[in-house]
Amino acid sequence: MRTDIAFKTTDGTTLRGWHFAPNSPGPHPTIVMAHGFSAVKEMYLDAYAEVFAQAGFASVVYDNRGFGASDGAPRQEIDPWLQVRDYSDAITFARGLEHTDPRRIGIWGSSYSGGHVLVVGATDRRVRCVVAQVPQISGWQGLRRLVRADFIGMLEGQFAAERNARAAGGSPAMIPVVAADPMGPSALPTADAWRWFSETAAARAPSWRNEVTVRSIEYAFGYEPGAYVGLVSPTPLLLIVATGDHVTASDLAIAAYERALEPKRLTLLQGGHFDAYGAAFGRSSSAAVEWFRAHLGH
Repeated sequence: MRTDIAFKTTDGTTLRGWHFAPNSPGPHPTIVMAHGFSAVKEMYLDAYAEVFAQAGFASVVYDNRGFGASDGAPRQEIDPWLQVRDYSDAITFARGLEHTDPRRIGIWGSSYSGGHVLVVGATDRRVRCVVAQVPQISGWQGLRRLVRADFIGMLEGQFAAERNARAAGGSPAMIPVVAADPMGPSALPTADAWRWFSETAAARAPSWRNEVTVRSIEYAFGYEPGAYVGLVSPTPLLLIVATGDHVTASDLAIAAYERALEPKRLTLLQGGHFDAYGAAFGRSSSAAVEWFRAHLGH
């Protein structure tokens, strides 16, 4: 069963989403979920939550602030640290729901939010289990894989100009999330990113907008969630990594897994970053279910 939800963060921003519940009576172990870089909940989070519900887990699924159905300004701005804090506020909300077992809270994140759950898992001990799917590990290293070296100086110039413009009262400058031409300006300049976002938005998510603020990219360059991977323990951690991932580079994620402490597990998917939501959905979702069952019960 899916119902609409809304809750306020500690700074008063209203976030909106869905609560999925199994058909069986509660209280249920509950998974808190948000999407990755610029994506909205309709981009397959409902598919994961439905699988979790069939396995006996409730889910709190919400749009990140400034995106989709949620409030927040500036619109289309991604501040990873605000999103991390919002995860903890979503956990507070989930624990207060009538049919939630507050002792059995798991968190799931994918791509950018796959990095967020490493931070939350390390710093919020209400969390009993973590699943990080195709996670962002290092902004410094990862984005330098995506952005050509001779473009870095130009991008840093945009960051400086944007700071000056905002200080003078200007509106936030925007950049496309994806572009048909991988050499054109975009936050995720890969062919598979263009294909997945454009096709998924058309099929499932009309609220998705192909733009983020330039400051979102500056924030991303300085975001290092992989620094927390060794601090998640003793909370159980599952990393789901796509072997052909060049959006959140697979070698960085596998190296992060080696730094993690027990209890931990690594699941490898065949394919690229976005296959986790498509061709490899069955494996990615079943691996998460197995991990949640092992550490949250059902």
